[in-house]
Amino acid sequence: MNYIYQSRLPAMYRYVAKCCVLVLLGSLTQCESSYGFVTWSYDKAVVSITDKPTEIPAVHIARATYTNEINKTGWAFLELHTTPGASDEKQAYAAGYLEGFLTQELIWMHWQNVLKGYCSNVTEVCGLIEDFIDKNEDYIASMIAAHPCDPYWYQMKLYFIQLEGMAVGYNQATSDPYEWLTIRDIIWLNMLGDLDELAFALAMPRETPDGLLFGEHCSGLVKLLPDLSNLYTSHVTWTNYQSMLRMQKMYVLNYRLSPNNDALIPGRKMSFTSYPGFVQSTDDFYIISTGLVAAETTIGNSNRTLFENIKPVGQIMEYARAMIANRIARDGKEWVDTFRQHNSGTYNNQWYVVDYNKFEAKSDKSAGVILPGLLWVVEQLPGNIEAADLTEQLKQTSYFPSYNIPYFPRIFNLSGGNERIATFGDWFGYHTNPRAQIFKIKQADIRNVRDMFRTMRYNDYKHDPLARCECRPPYSACNAISARNDLNPADGTYPFRALGHRSHGATDAKVTSATLRRSYQFLSVASPTYNISRGIPPFRWSEFDMGAHLSHVGHPDLWMFPPILHRWEWG
Repeated sequence: MNYIYQSRLPAMYRYVAKCCVLVLLGSLTQCESSYGFVTWSYDKAVVSITDKPTEIPAVHIARATYTNEINKTGWAFLELHTTPGASDEKQAYAAGYLEGFLTQELIWMHWQNVLKGYCSNVTEVCGLIEDFIDKNEDYIASMIAAHPCDPYWYQMKLYFIQLEGMAVGYNQATSDPYEWLTIRDIIWLNMLGDLDELAFALAMPRETPDGLLFGEHCSGLVKLLPDLSNLYTSHVTWTNYQSMLRMQKMYVLNYRLSPNNDALIPGRKMSFTSYPGFVQSTDDFYIISTGLVAAETTIGNSNRTLFENIKPVGQIMEYARAMIANRIARDGKEWVDTFRQHNSGTYNNQWYVVDYNKFEAKSDKSAGVILPGLLWVVEQLPGNIEAADLTEQLKQTSYFPSYNIPYFPRIFNLSGGNERIATFGDWFGYHTNPRAQIFKIKQADIRNVRDMFRTMRYNDYKHDPLARCECRPPYSACNAISARNDLNPADGTYPFRALGHRSHGATDAKVTSATLRRSYQFLSVASPTYNISRGIPPFRWSEFDMGAHLSHVGHPDLWMFPPILHRWEWG
């Protein structure tokens, strides 16, 4: 079966195989582990799929193993490796192609759940977004052409080649023309984090959406045990429940740093939580071969004037910028310096970057060592970025929490933080927010990875005084480290929407440690938090009043999965 795909991306960074040939070896099913590999012959990408890893030849461009365990664990798993002997462009294309082909079914399901129909009632706005993307791609292509040997722009080229390969591989595996997706469709998927703020900047409606006011995505915690025996980095995704088709991915991409530098990229290997069709995390949570662990939580921005700084030329959206930083930065400062370039002002987050090279755990022979540069924090707004090395603060307090409110006073003020406090109260204060206070109390009792995990899944909204609010009933399941907004009564009253009833909550938790990160592992769970003994039932679509009106194709009905520690097959 042959398929030729014409990219909509500018020709400056277009890389299309003239022909892709698919070879099937043996039988396979979507719900069992399957393997794929790409070889190259006479300018043709030959893609082979098998259920036997022994059939992967020694000479190949890329190989992958894929297992869909969503109905068993809540996760699908993809491990993808490219071969350093191949050209970087072929590696990038083959990596995207193989992932797109192997995960085609999940990509289509996820597209239906999170993006299909996005433009139904806002066609004018989506037209503005399309025009913005066109101009932005032209800018990126011009920079790639003008700086072919610059590591930043070279990796940007490879990033978009991988995206193109994914679109081709996806369509190759799709038999129904109705389900075909263009490269632009795949780009829209990958820019979901940027999308709402981009749409707002281009349309500037009279009302500011609650999502931009409240920055209601995710909880994070870096915890240093007081005796320096371990260092934990964790993250909890807060988002809508339609997005719960989840993947854990391992990329081993053996790219050169640039065409004139044979050294491989520092971040050639990384594990991360992700979604079907994404070539980055978007949560975000990354464990990288440089020793860095990078994660973020979204920060609110109600300062409408800042959105005037979002431009299609001179800027790169966050979804691509973060991954380039992951690939070429060697330490926390380099990560921050790379990330802050070409700030788009979309998907505005507080990133915390932990450098495990700066930490030596206490042992029988050592009292434990912490070096400067262990923890970098960077916060982004349109036209503004602030960052600092917060290692000393971490040493003094033993923890750094992240909960959607800017840490730096300048960023807090610029984002409209003081106005939000004046309008809505202390819930918007950096130190007075319920999560800030819950973190301060709970982190003190963390002694091991189990305590850390339990903290990140914490929700006791019916009994915890910090979950109280001027609401009816007098508490909110949003006031927790892991939110469960679906449990707030639909007929309740709340001072603002963030505390109310909706399809929104903590959909996972991830914790890694000084030991686990060496094997790119993290303790994880996929599902909204539950604790039956405390009156928090597991989430079930069939019992959710909004379930019939929200697309959740491919989802289990009951989300009640245990924590897992996934072991990567090829390491």
